[in-house]
Amino acid sequence: MGKRRRVAERRNNRPAVIGGVIAVVVGGVGLGGYALYGGGGAAAEDGSTSAAERRPAVKTGPLSAKEVTGTAQAFLTAWQKGDVAAAAAATDDPKAATALLTGYGKDARVTGTALTAKARAGDKVPFAVKGTVTYKKTSRPLAYDSALTVVRGPDGGEPLVDWHASVVHPDLADGDRLMTGEAGDPPVKALDRDGGELSAKTYPSLGTVLDGLREKYGKKAGGTAGVELRVVRGKESKARKASDKTLLELSEGTAGTVKTTLDPDLQAAAEKQVASRSRASVVLTRASTGEILAVANSNPNFNTAFQGSLAPGSTMKVITASLLLEKGLASADKPHPCPKYFSYGGWKFQNDDKFQIKDGTFKASFARSCNTAFISQAGELDDDSLTRQAREVFGLSRNDWAIGVPTFDGSVPVQSKAQMAASLIGQGGVRMNPLNMASVAATVKSGRFHQPFLVAPSVDDRALARAGRTMSADALSQLRELMNYTAAYGTAAQAMSGLGPDYGAKTGSAEVDGQKKPNGWFTAYRGDLAAAGVVQQGGHGGETAGPMVAALLKAGN
Repeated sequence: MGKRRRVAERRNNRPAVIGGVIAVVVGGVGLGGYALYGGGGAAAEDGSTSAAERRPAVKTGPLSAKEVTGTAQAFLTAWQKGDVAAAAAATDDPKAATALLTGYGKDARVTGTALTAKARAGDKVPFAVKGTVTYKKTSRPLAYDSALTVVRGPDGGEPLVDWHASVVHPDLADGDRLMTGEAGDPPVKALDRDGGELSAKTYPSLGTVLDGLREKYGKKAGGTAGVELRVVRGKESKARKASDKTLLELSEGTAGTVKTTLDPDLQAAAEKQVASRSRASVVLTRASTGEILAVANSNPNFNTAFQGSLAPGSTMKVITASLLLEKGLASADKPHPCPKYFSYGGWKFQNDDKFQIKDGTFKASFARSCNTAFISQAGELDDDSLTRQAREVFGLSRNDWAIGVPTFDGSVPVQSKAQMAASLIGQGGVRMNPLNMASVAATVKSGRFHQPFLVAPSVDDRALARAGRTMSADALSQLRELMNYTAAYGTAAQAMSGLGPDYGAKTGSAEVDGQKKPNGWFTAYRGDLAAAGVVQQGGHGGETAGPMVAALLKAGN
């Protein structure tokens, strides 16, 4: 980029504005502040104090409003003045705070910082940030909102800012940093399958997808880089799987063009479905090819649909059923046990509401989502049986998908005893996302694994992942029968009503520690379309994720 001319920074020595009132700063602490440590005890007659009296009292209990506002005032005023040492000292992690606040001026090149605190909400203080970003002779105004939380320090109980990178900017995860300069990747103009432009303004869920496309194809699509302020993900970042993110463009680059497989109408339908739900994600694919037609998330800041890592609950029974069918441990229309309880590996497993099916078939157990019907077969399996089935038949847990943007490709680790049994019903160490489970439904429908993709492999001559083998014809036929019966008469029937007869589905509910409600899952196919979705903390999948997935399958046929 050549030699860069350093731009002299002007320090803003105005006091921070707290709740609309100017706080005069003396020695870095506002007059409205207070002593952070307790005073000494009463003096003895000779004017001395005991050692115990000289030690500051350890503060405990809930923070007072004065402690919260005073600490926030001290931190914001020091940051605004450019006094990094004082600002960092007001946090519970001075080292990390020093590094990021120093980089705010040095690397992000933000000057003239003005911070205005808003009304306190308990221990949290929201605040507005304004400044100017300058690179060489180009400057642009910067404005955004952030927030800090005050906690008691680990030693003396003094109030301190609970330090996280998101205090500096809400798009930062711990381990990230801000950088202003020539963009590493030129911008891209992403197109849908019909040639229309895709934007986060029109499709809010695509922000992270567009970032990923730029990272992958920016240098290959023929564009030129501009100058921007961006979030740079660190190697130890909690968001390291996410792409770097542009926060402010100082000068525009020239965008290259990348065509995707997304269908504009189906993408709009997916956006509508997640917008009406909390913490929802959904993916729609073409079963016969692997083309991704739509992807959407309620949270636009993380692509749970592609990169989530969640226990899939009973939707995993599609893979487990294929394993049991191939091994002759189950048959669709033959009797199969479904007791209220079944113990294995020291754990006692049970069915939802402790139901049982007496003298029932495996088809009935699958359609009702009977846990013990699967757990009861654990003793007949090797520890790696499910892992090999997921990898060899469904192309999962191999970490080799190349769809065009970052993904998590599912994880089915080898486990033993109770954990192995739990993995058969989508708990234990098994982790999936809607893209993975949409691919599972697609594999059943098409008869073979087709790696999902968002950008055609011909664009960059990349090789798509392949599974080691196909499912046996008899097992495949029976598995389709199980999923069709579940869509027509089982736990998926209400959601899939009116979409038959060429369809199949499986519901799931995954228990998560600390959640009052399970994550609701649903995976299904109709015609040549396959889809899956999850609603975190939503409850039963048939009632939460089911209508969302069914709506997309209906829209696409």
